[in-house]
Amino acid sequence: MADGFEDWQPYYYDPSMAAAVIFIILFGILTALHTYHLHRTRTWFFVPLILGGYFEVIGYVGRAISSSESPDWALGPYIMQSVLLLVAPALYAASIYMYLGRVIVLVRGEKFSLLRVSWMTKIFVAGDVLSFIMQSSGAGIIAKGKLRTGEDIIVGGLFIQIIFFGLFVLCALVFQRQFGNNLARLGVASSMPWQKHLWALYASSALILVRSVFRVVEYLQGYYGSLLQTEVYIYVFDAALMWLVLVIFVAVHPSEIHCLLGRGRVMTTKGGLRITEVPV
Repeated sequence: MADGFEDWQPYYYDPSMAAAVIFIILFGILTALHTYHLHRTRTWFFVPLILGGYFEVIGYVGRAISSSESPDWALGPYIMQSVLLLVAPALYAASIYMYLGRVIVLVRGEKFSLLRVSWMTKIFVAGDVLSFIMQSSGAGIIAKGKLRTGEDIIVGGLFIQIIFFGLFVLCALVFQRQFGNNLARLGVASSMPWQKHLWALYASSALILVRSVFRVVEYLQGYYGSLLQTEVYIYVFDAALMWLVLVIFVAVHPSEIHCLLGRGRVMTTKGGLRITEVPV
């Protein structure tokens, strides 16, 4: 192994088969449920989140395989779980970014948004794509033996993810405050379930941010750090948090917003989609 890590090995512990199987089941159940809801409601902007769920399932399959493989044959499953578990939250983020724009459009709140709605999704999804590419390419470079180079690229991708998520939460908070201050004179908006969907966005964003910070610290510590050499951390600060994101969107599913938008009369303007009438 290059970059001064001649004694590098896929794991510095024996991966737990039981823990991997538990999360294969947990992610499998919720991802299947989200897939069913997608088929039933046609909430297509949640496809990236569902793909992220499948990435989690396959990633933990890789960890399960690793637990039964000899160290000499563990590299393939290690790469599979390392890449898929690393980039899955970026797919979650893509759906979350598209979610906020639809909430704003639903309540006719474009003028209270920090960014024009038509640009909001493009900007944040573009940042998310950049983060995804950097993290996946960094993981691929590590697999080729260039550990330090791969780690640096992954950390850069994670920092981009954190920065864009921070800006996204700021946009949501500004919208909530400005819109809430003017809610009394906005008749139709008061009957819309916008606040619970914003809280779902905040909760899921917080979970992904905590997980991303954990991953940054993990890679900054390096392969001899305590986070990478202790298996429990990946289940507490990655697996459990990302599973809770799926739980949140089962409890507060965006199909409600999608359904209300579909029932309204929508026109296209230079600022994007605008609701001109939504039945109450």
